[in-house]
Amino acid sequence: MLLMSRMKTVLVGLSPLRRAWSRRIRSGLLALAVTAVTVFATSTPSMASGDLYFVACESSNASCQTGVKVAYPAGVCTTASAYYGSTIVCVDYYGDYVYVKDNHADGFAAMAYIESEFGVRDRYCRNPHTAGTWARCNFDWSESGRKEVSGGILQNYATMPLDYLWSFSNN
Repeated sequence: MLLMSRMKTVLVGLSPLRRAWSRRIRSGLLALAVTAVTVFATSTPSMASGDLYFVACESSNASCQTGVKVAYPAGVCTTASAYYGSTIVCVDYYGDYVYVKDNHADGFAAMAYIESEFGVRDRYCRNPHTAGTWARCNFDWSESGRKEVSGGILQNYATMPLDYLWSFSNN
């Protein structure tokens, strides 16, 4: 849209013949812009299962998911400190599921972060649902190697304070 508005200011002083040519060029540029948006808006692997909600999700070595709302968690659970929204994170080691509970009505999404030694390094699970709800993300991670679990809140596109909770390994 910015490109089109700049073109309009340039075209004001042109003759009728030049304006006709300019309209053809402008419609060609519009078609090119739509094609470019379509090509560049195609999701990368890290965006495949959700929207681009955090800057780290732009990396090809990240998997970012928005969790589906569930009634209860499974697995091993730990609570982040109050500064990190009292977020509760649970990991079901055998199903590769991560559960996140938003435990504080602060307007921020509760987050779980799993850092993995092998495969996709960074996995983010977001619970954008209301406070008191659980969300589940399904990650397919390598059974080998160490994984570190953190929980916190997503304040904005570039800020996600996280509290380290625990690590595990299936070796």
